[in-house]
Amino acid sequence: MLLTIDVGNTNTVLGLFDGETLVRSWRVKTDARETADEIALKFRGLLADAPSVHGIALCSTVPSVLHEMRVVLQRYFADVPHVIVEPGVKTGVPILTDNPKEVGADRIVNTLAAHVLYGGPAIVVDFGTSTNLDVVSARGEFLGGALAPGIEISLDALASRAAQLRKVELVPPRAAIGKNTVEALQSGMVLGFAGQVDGLVRRIASELVGIEDGAAAAAQVRVIATGGLAPVVIPESHTITHHDPDLTLHGLRLVYARATPR
Repeated sequence: MLLTIDVGNTNTVLGLFDGETLVRSWRVKTDARETADEIALKFRGLLADAPSVHGIALCSTVPSVLHEMRVVLQRYFADVPHVIVEPGVKTGVPILTDNPKEVGADRIVNTLAAHVLYGGPAIVVDFGTSTNLDVVSARGEFLGGALAPGIEISLDALASRAAQLRKVELVPPRAAIGKNTVEALQSGMVLGFAGQVDGLVRRIASELVGIEDGAAAAAQVRVIATGGLAPVVIPESHTITHHDPDLTLHGLRLVYARATPR
């Protein structure tokens, strides 16, 4: 079994693969203060009734957690081959940006998974702590993209800075015209973010395929949504074509297969 670990700013997602099949997955909170021993204890609890792990693939956007994860691998999984996605690891993804080393490992992993599983050109929309739009060429190259504040942190910021506003459940409102504060916030958050994504997708697709009409350009691009908050926005979006909640885990599986000797 291959254990894949995606450490994000808010959540850490683990997946257990039997070949190409994801057989188990878990989502836990990311705590940048946890020690290696605490992380290992958590993981061992999750894997207690799972088959033996014969390989591990890891990516992290949190440097402090990545440091502790290295200790976890050395101390508790010393006999298990592992791959950490970082500069120098063979992913097979050409990074066509000004500074390839500053691109997050999760974005590269998502690019690989999108190209292999869905083809290209493609745009991956990752709804997490930030909303990432990653652009994938027809040849599987990472071309760059767009970054925006995520839905939850935007709502948190609004609630903390506006005295009469508060956090609300992230569900679609009855209508775009909110009749009360809750519905108005839901309209701005859910419908607003759907509009943001659709607008960016159309602009990016227009540049990507060379068609001025953004809607026509978007129709020629695969738009894959992933991340914990994707189900909130997908029903309100006009450009998202696929939903793959396990895209990053599959990307880690693909990286492991490419980076380890057979």
